Amino acid sequence: MKKTTITLITLLGFFILNAQNNCENAIVISEGIHNIGVIDGNQAPLDCTSDINGSNAEWFKYEAINNISITITSALAVNTGVDTRLNVYSGTCADLTCVGGDDDAGPGPNDDLGYTSIYTFNAIAGTDYYILFDNRWSNSVVSFELIEGEEYVIPPGGDVTFHLADVPNLGSPYVFVDMNNDDLDDLVTVDNNAVRINYQKEDGSFDQVDIATTNAVNNPSWSIAAGDLDGNGYMDLLYGGGQGATFMYGNKTETSNPANNYATEFTETSPDIYIFSQRTNFVDINNDGNLDAFVCHDVAPNVYFINDGNGGLETHQVGDGNSVDLGLPGSNYASIFFDYDNDHDIDMYISKCTSEPNQLIRNNGDGTYTNVSVGSGADSLLRTWASAVGDFNNDGYMDILIGASSGANGLMINNGDGTFTDITIGSGFDTFNNVSHEYIAEDFNNDGFIDVLSSGIIMINNGDMTFAPATSIVGEGAIGDGNNDGFLDVFAGGFLKVNNNTEGNWLKVNLTGNQSNLDGIGARIEIVTTLGTQIRDVKSGVGFKYMSSITAHFGLGEDTEIETLTIYWPSGAVDVISNPIINNSLNVVEGSSPLSIDENLLNNVNVYPNPVTNELTIKTTLDLENSVIAIFDVQGKKVFNSFFESNTLAVENLENGIYFLRIIQNEKQINLKFIKK
Repeated sequence: MKKTTITLITLLGFFILNAQNNCENAIVISEGIHNIGVIDGNQAPLDCTSDINGSNAEWFKYEAINNISITITSALAVNTGVDTRLNVYSGTCADLTCVGGDDDAGPGPNDDLGYTSIYTFNAIAGTDYYILFDNRWSNSVVSFELIEGEEYVIPPGGDVTFHLADVPNLGSPYVFVDMNNDDLDDLVTVDNNAVRINYQKEDGSFDQVDIATTNAVNNPSWSIAAGDLDGNGYMDLLYGGGQGATFMYGNKTETSNPANNYATEFTETSPDIYIFSQRTNFVDINNDGNLDAFVCHDVAPNVYFINDGNGGLETHQVGDGNSVDLGLPGSNYASIFFDYDNDHDIDMYISKCTSEPNQLIRNNGDGTYTNVSVGSGADSLLRTWASAVGDFNNDGYMDILIGASSGANGLMINNGDGTFTDITIGSGFDTFNNVSHEYIAEDFNNDGFIDVLSSGIIMINNGDMTFAPATSIVGEGAIGDGNNDGFLDVFAGGFLKVNNNTEGNWLKVNLTGNQSNLDGIGARIEIVTTLGTQIRDVKSGVGFKYMSSITAHFGLGEDTEIETLTIYWPSGAVDVISNPIINNSLNVVEGSSPLSIDENLLNNVNVYPNPVTNELTIKTTLDLENSVIAIFDVQGKKVFNSFFESNTLAVENLENGIYFLRIIQNEKQINLKFIKK
């Protein structure tokens, strides 16, 4: 009898272990402690919290009855010395969406961080969640605990939900940008031998076009960026791989059907330099009007490529004697270019997944850059793969959400004086324990306040610098408008996640540069409404892996008009448009609505000596504090840019010739000619 009992128990144990070996047979669990044992499940985890997964996993299923906070933890005494990793998914076995997970948030054998796993998420009533422990670090996990927490409440700032639209694709990474210059965001995926573009049409449908490519030397295993590097009207792609970077230039060589403004081929260029690529970007680094490229390097100094304007790329590695200071060596995971000090040039923030601090790099306006991390207070030690940048309180200055790849998030408010203050406590990000590689700031519910896509969950901005998670788990991917309705969608998990919201006015702005790069990457767009001032910087490459839309999107809430829209172009040109039509896509050509000349400035400002050799003096009785000073050469290239600091400007480094000094103050400008000899 005892032998029979033992046999039955053994068989029962056998069936239990096999019952959790794959998604279809995942064991349904509830609150409490659950045993695992050997991790030998035959269905490995999908790409979720890491690109490197274990070969086996054990599957469990939690069926949410209520909106409730759930914590999964392996930080139990029985797991002392065991290195665990868990992933959590939602949906069905045929369509799993990564919710998030954790590797090393729990304590190790000596109560240090880095071994066991702790992950908290908001479970939505009626949703199934799949909990996986894999064997990436260990073949056994003794036990884990599922803890049911407090009821989840819809954020005060509103909610946002999505539905799925199937899109034929070649897999991650995802690109969500306008590829054919028609102001509609397209859906792009790539593999070793092709680029697949689903071109969006005005009726919301897509035309699928597959373009064969060479077997790229470096595939985008880590990230992808898009930008029109050669200015021919077709987007080019930058693949960030583990061994280097590859450029795919889009061209149209087939002209039999001119109505189809599609690229018909991609030509590969792979510079001969080793880069363990992380985030890739397109940006005009030297402000010559040509789009350049930047690649974060994980194990060495960063690498960037200067565009000579004739199709050539000049390779630079930081610290080689011919480069500018764009980040300290190693563990450079994500770079994001934006104007943090409102001086109308592009600065950079680098996320570090290391014990080194994250870095803020200031553009000095004269072709050089300076690391200002320490003095600015932005030198956080939070470990991160990506940071989200946005003006979260609509005060006209860009703030930073440092997204946790392990540990805690950090919310840094821009004080408007070149410094940042950590306001994480009480913001909602202090209690949001999800970790992720992707953090992107956009207004998903069109209420006029920028939200954050984090860990596949949208943290809704309540309008008071506090955030709360939306009910939908949308997944990690690229962001754009996939049906041209003015509400932002997400291209993730092989699907287009279509935003269901219909309330909230909006404006989309597409730029066409001439002196600046064709897509206006690096431009600052500012709108003024009753909600205050909203700003967007046009960026190529946000988050960590994916490529989101270059189109600037503004949510307007209940506002029915925009007083003014101002664009500060990388070239230094400024356009101002009064009362643009809302709920509309606006295309602005550089120089089409130039900033007006201020007669008061013109009559009260002069410069001397003129001609000048070393030091130019600005003579005026006006208060020029907070004015932006720029100098342009006779070809219109901006050669100097800075806030007004004193009435004297050092010009000894300028070459001899004719220059124009511009002062912008309170949306008005003056231009003064001087000669450098």
